[in-house]
Order: sequence, then structure tokens, then C-alpha cells
Amino acid sequence: MNNAYLDIIRIRFLTMLAYRVNYYSGIVIYAINIGAYYFLWQAIYGDQPTLGGFTVAQMTTYVAVSWMSRAFYFNNLDREIANEIRDGSVAIQFIRPYSYLLVKMMQGLGEGLFRLLLFMVPGMVVVCLIFPVTLPTSPQTWLIYFVMLVFSFLINTQINMLTGLFAFYVENNEGMMRMKRVMVDLFSGVIIPVSFFPGWLEAIMKWLPFQAITYLPSSVFTGRTEGGMALQVLGLQVLWFAVLLLPILWIWRKARHRLFVQGG
Repeated sequence: MNNAYLDIIRIRFLTMLAYRVNYYSGIVIYAINIGAYYFLWQAIYGDQPTLGGFTVAQMTTYVAVSWMSRAFYFNNLDREIANEIRDGSVAIQFIRPYSYLLVKMMQGLGEGLFRLLLFMVPGMVVVCLIFPVTLPTSPQTWLIYFVMLVFSFLINTQINMLTGLFAFYVENNEGMMRMKRVMVDLFSGVIIPVSFFPGWLEAIMKWLPFQAITYLPSSVFTGRTEGGMALQVLGLQVLWFAVLLLPILWIWRKARHRLFVQGG
């Protein structure tokens, strides 16, 4: 059975490979996005050495690594799950000898590995050649960051799965999926670092999983969070991963009793 899940990762990776030109063009698009944010933040900083706890150099690196890490953890599993629920094809998953949720996670991982190798890594090289990005010099920082990047993928995928599973309870959750995407990009810190939020909103974000997707790993990468604090924020990611498992399993278990197929 474990080999079957590995095959699922391989198949999704090969499927994504058929559309690799789209991701090569995506490197250019992400580089343009990073460039736009770079010049925007340069204008915002002006002559000020720091803002929101970030130096200009740290903000440049933060913007680059945040967008490139998004290339790895991003996926459309919420839409895939919702479509399978709406057309009724999810029904056959109830009788198959594997975990539907784990299969979706493995499909997302296969896509993520493709994005990591053919999008994120080459994209980061291109961005480092264009903009003054400062890379960590400590092997420990790199190790912690890559572990946190894996949990960024897991937590984002869990949020996507939760959103997709709500299709069991509403006939069309398209609006919910769009709202989720905006919330993840905004509250995870891709668009604006969480430390720039008003005090009351920053306090709320500490009780939500979004910052664990982008803000915390990027803070470690830029050197704003070091040593024992880096291990603490990694522990926070692990905690959110465990917490999000509960509603996913609960909704999936309840959904078995309310599935109906639209259109027969």
C-alpha cells in the first residue's frame, strides 16, 4: 500500500511535467511580482532603516523567499475535491482500499515536488541574480527552513482540503474557495508581513494557522527569528498541523452520511 502512495506522487509529478512550459513562464511572472513589491517597499522605506522590525535587506529577502515558497506549497486540491463531490465521483472513493484524504495529500505532494524542483529553485536563482537577496550562511538555518517549508505545504494543503470538503454541505463553494485564497495570501504574510498589521489584528493572527504558512518560515530564512525561537515557531507549525487534522477527519466522517449526487 505504501508503494501505491509513492506511485501517486510519481504520477502527479509526471502529469505536471507535461505542462512544464506553464511553470517556466510562471518564473517570469513571479519575478515580475517580486520586482514590483521590491520597488514598492523601497519607496515605502525611503530613508528609514527599519519598518515593522524589517531592515531593507531583510524585506527584500522576505519578499523573494515568500513568493518563491508559495510556488511550492500552492495547489488546487480544494477545487479538485469540490468538483469530485459535486459530480459524485467521490462516492467510489468510499469503497476503495485506500484513504481518499491521504491520496489527495500525496497528489498535492507530487505537484509540490515538481514546483520545488522546476519552479521554486530555478526561480530563486533568477531572483537572486536580479535583486539583492541575502541568503542564510548557517546550515542550521537552511535545515530548519526546509523542514518548516514542508509544514507550510502540509498546513496549506489541510486548509485547502477543509475548504473542498465543505462542498458536502453546500451545493457550490466557489465563493468560499476564492475567499480562502485571498485570506491565505493576505494573512499568511505573502502580500504584507504580519508584523505590519495593526496590533489587534496581529494578535488575532497568532491564534490562526495562516502565519505558519509563510510568515514564520520566511522570518527564519531572513534571520529575524534565530536559535531557540526558530525551533519554537517550528513547534507552532507542528501544533497547527496536528490541530487541523481533527476537523478534516471529523468532516470526512460526517460526510459519509450526507453525500448526494447532483444530476444523478
